[in-house]
Amino acid sequence: MEIRILNLFEGAREATGLTVIIDVFRAFSVACYAIDLGVEQIIPVEEIEDAYRLKEEHPEYLLIGEREEHKPEGFDFGNSPSQILQADLRGKTIVHTTSSGTRGMANAINADEVITGSFVNAGAIIEYIRKKKPQTVSLVGMGYAGRYQVEEDAACAQYIANALRGLPNDFNSMVELIRDTSGKRFFLDDKQHYAPREDFDLCLNINRFNFVLKRYAINNHLFLKKIDI
Repeated sequence: MEIRILNLFEGAREATGLTVIIDVFRAFSVACYAIDLGVEQIIPVEEIEDAYRLKEEHPEYLLIGEREEHKPEGFDFGNSPSQILQADLRGKTIVHTTSSGTRGMANAINADEVITGSFVNAGAIIEYIRKKKPQTVSLVGMGYAGRYQVEEDAACAQYIANALRGLPNDFNSMVELIRDTSGKRFFLDDKQHYAPREDFDLCLNINRFNFVLKRYAINNHLFLKKIDI
């Protein structure tokens, strides 16, 4: 098995084989929490205009996402797991758009198969890849806005790669590194309205969920489907 570690939008476009689009803070952590809360369907979209259009066509849909980490006007929720934990999402369809993760998913045009990547279901991702036994695995860290690499996505890619290669992982050291670098914003008082402290722990709750989210395309729309492991 060839394991490739790639980054940002360019990496998403270069990805081949079974591709994991990684966005720990916070798109694909949010997606896992939403599915666990009973969401029936997630539609990831690249552009915010697509989200507004789908909402106009289907008023019952919920909009979740961010631009520059802030909740866009008219959205039901921001891109924050702590914001949705108390919501009744059972049976709902969510349109999800973010600066990195969902846009990276749309850019993975050369992949044979695409799943989301985060720490909250990292063990399930590893087991899924082992079962599929692909010739090539592409691990794509989407970074900040798809433009700058960030520690949490790099760590998640390395965690998955190490496990597939039979190498040990020191997750606690990864968490401390993330806390001191890209995760610092979750502990700053002036950023709590869009980067609450709770999100740091929720997004780094390793192996909380035993499923993967796989991308499907139907009628020119992308969908995420839950696959239990």
